[in-house]
Amino acid sequence: MPTLLLGDGFRFFFWSNENDEQILLHVEKGGSEGKIWLEPVLEIAYMHGFTLKEQKIIMKNVTINFVIFKEKWNEYFS
Repeated sequence: MPTLLLGDGFRFFFWSNENDEQILLHVEKGGSEGKIWLEPVLEIAYMHGFTLKEQKIIMKNVTINFVIFKEKWNEYFS
């Protein structure tokens, strides 16, 4: 499970067996977890246990690192 970014207690990653799905990433912090689609459009699949403030931080990080996350996915699965 490649980790893409660590910061502020959040870990952004994807599972190594997800190559049959659209580009996505997971995020976790403590017992909270989420899934975010990067394609076909950037959208939250789910967020369990995160506060609204944390969700805003998460999406800010995803927006800032969007291109890098997609590149890392494509590098890993190509």
